[in-house]
Amino acid sequence: MPDQPNPRLGVRLKQLREECGLTQEDLALKADITVSTLSRIERDASSPRWNTVTKIADALGISVRDI
Repeated sequence: MPDQPNPRLGVRLKQLREECGLTQEDLALKADITVSTLSRIERDASSPRWNTVTKIADALGISVRDI
């Protein structure tokens, strides 16, 4: 059975992004990922790879543990 995305991850990332006052475009640029990748993650339509989560956390200035 394939891994299912964690439905809370996308919600949490969107919440953190919005708390930082960033658009999806802003965060994607800072994290060096595509806007479509970030959008899929926030909608829980895709499970991100660990390095993508790390990039997003770094771009938000937080620890991965805070996600």
